Amino acid sequence: MKWGWKPVRMMAIMAVLAACLLLTARAAVDEAAKPLLELPAHYAEIATLLCEELQNQHIFHLPVDNFIASRAFDNYLERLDETKLYFLESDIASFQEHRMKIDDELKNGDLVFAYHVFEVFRERVRNRFDYVDNLLKKGFDLEVDEQYAWKRKYVPWPRDEKEWDQLWRKRIKDAYIRKVVAGELEVVPDPAEPDESGPSDEKTLSPEESGEEPANESADKSGDEPPEDPAETIRQQYRQHLTMLEDVDAEWVLQNYLSAFASAYDPHCEYMSPAAVDNFDIGMKLSVVGIGAVLTSEEGVTVIKSLVPGGPASGDKRDIRLRPGDKIVAVAQGDEESVSILHWPLYKSVRLIRGEKGTRVVLTVIPESDPTGATTRKVELIRDEVKLEDGAATEKIRNIGADDADKMQLGIISLPGFYADMEGRRTNPDGYRSSSRDVQKILESMQEKGVDGVLLDLRNNGGGSLAESALMTGLFIREGPTVLVRSDRVRVLPDEDPSVAYSGPLVLLISRLTASAAEILAGALQDYGRALIVGDSKTHGKGSVQSIVVLGEDGRFGSLKVTSGLFYRVTGSSTQLNGVSPDIVVSSVFDRLEVGEEFLRNPLEWTMVRSSMFMREGNLVPFVAPLTEKSEKRRQEDERFMMYVKMLDRIEELNEAEEISLNIDKRREMAKTEKELRDLQRSMVDDETEDDGGGNDFVMEEALKILEDFVVMSKEKAESK
Repeated sequence: MKWGWKPVRMMAIMAVLAACLLLTARAAVDEAAKPLLELPAHYAEIATLLCEELQNQHIFHLPVDNFIASRAFDNYLERLDETKLYFLESDIASFQEHRMKIDDELKNGDLVFAYHVFEVFRERVRNRFDYVDNLLKKGFDLEVDEQYAWKRKYVPWPRDEKEWDQLWRKRIKDAYIRKVVAGELEVVPDPAEPDESGPSDEKTLSPEESGEEPANESADKSGDEPPEDPAETIRQQYRQHLTMLEDVDAEWVLQNYLSAFASAYDPHCEYMSPAAVDNFDIGMKLSVVGIGAVLTSEEGVTVIKSLVPGGPASGDKRDIRLRPGDKIVAVAQGDEESVSILHWPLYKSVRLIRGEKGTRVVLTVIPESDPTGATTRKVELIRDEVKLEDGAATEKIRNIGADDADKMQLGIISLPGFYADMEGRRTNPDGYRSSSRDVQKILESMQEKGVDGVLLDLRNNGGGSLAESALMTGLFIREGPTVLVRSDRVRVLPDEDPSVAYSGPLVLLISRLTASAAEILAGALQDYGRALIVGDSKTHGKGSVQSIVVLGEDGRFGSLKVTSGLFYRVTGSSTQLNGVSPDIVVSSVFDRLEVGEEFLRNPLEWTMVRSSMFMREGNLVPFVAPLTEKSEKRRQEDERFMMYVKMLDRIEELNEAEEISLNIDKRREMAKTEKELRDLQRSMVDDETEDDGGGNDFVMEEALKILEDFVVMSKEKAESK
């Protein structure tokens, strides 16, 4: 018998089974069990169609079989309980018999397993809320010196209720200590939801304490005072989390379950419900009213992928502001109470963050510099309209040297993404706006001003139009292939225009956030010998392209985002996983965090295709060793830069720590250390709003010095010929 819920005579039996499920939270899935959430009839059609399209549309055309089912099984459990906090080992054991069956069930439109697992999860959350409530009433002995193993992504689920309770006792004690210490240091406490936390108890200064000028009229609200009662704050967090789960609808479960199957192919595939389709690729819709940030979803958390230049977030100059990599855990409208958005679908989070122009939104975020998730900040912004030109390429000129003999002009081009006005291209092919055209105009302007060298900043460039990336490559080379694209066959995107917009010394600045089409540009210019690559130890490593497949004819079935192609450098080497390696490493904070394709679940492997025929336009190999030597010597002699390295080392140490003390005195000492780290970071790192492109952005400063040395060495080489 198939799982079902249609026969009327089965209703009484199903009601009893559902009640048993809520009492035990671990009963085996029964064929007659009815999901407690009502499933629209067309969900079965969506499941069947998704199976067909995954196999047909994915570049590797893998069938939905036991291999995919096993991956999807793990993906789904991770989406619900990534840190192994709620399910028990016995729950997982009861699910295991379906590991190799859910592929056949999905093909038949059977989704009962997904809803059964969710109901078990929800009942476990109810249980833990009651446990936390009772635990907080009893209080804690903060003098006992015991350890809490906070990193739980790769550990087993609790074996039994005794181990489960011990885990949660330490977890809640850790949260309580952090709030006590936070109150003593007047910091904003941890997030409005029970998420994984770790060894960090630091002070986050308000804008008034930091001495920064507010970027908008609501600046004085950021960095609110912490709640007075730690126990009540924790209780409210878990109550919010439970309330969210109680309000979950069938579509939320459907999207997570079908996305678990899609992401079994690779991490960039996902199912988008009809509501999610409306908000797909929000970062490319730069005309919407909001905060001006490109958002993505990672393991149930809304993450800031990049900031759109010209938007409210990028224009914020305060210390407590949004940065790429920050995790948004709660949202408040004006003076209203914050609402936790952890585990929300991205489209729902986006709806809450967006709003009318001129309205105020307060975001609670975990900063990207805190890998443990223990620190949060409140960032308040005024919503505004973000237009296409706000995300366009920008230019700066940096004057070097005081004497005429040493005088030098260096051009800086910041490129946040590869964009093009598609409608303008159709209606006005000679005058439409695009990234390659904008950069060409900037290069022409810089050459008129007599720049000696150019730095192209791709650090926050997550990609965009591949065609634009190819056209931009052509600005720096005479002609030849720019990128190889593999789908049903391998095709070449060539540059057939022999003109060159700029032929002088060129440095590309990259980071682990540089992805997709931006990696293709960096790889091509490196392969042609046209640019030195400086920055993190590698770029992100996303060497794939996705297509949107509409499911059904009327939009009721949503869409499938599926990987349909792979990128390759002109040498035939893929950027997938490995990314692009720099000629000279100058690390940012992202080099010390788990940022990159290799940290995603089920990434595609690195591959190669036959190299394309191309002619190198320069040989920069002889420059690399002496430039690296100069750079390393300069950094080692720079006290401020060595302090910066010390800060990165500390962040890496925090990220790798497995346990944290639950003794209040030791945590106070740790909090002081973390405050010093935060103060150091605030005074030194990542101020990209400086007018001259330098300031406290140490990576940019060093990249410019490398470019300066590169210009001098290039002139010496030319004069020696």
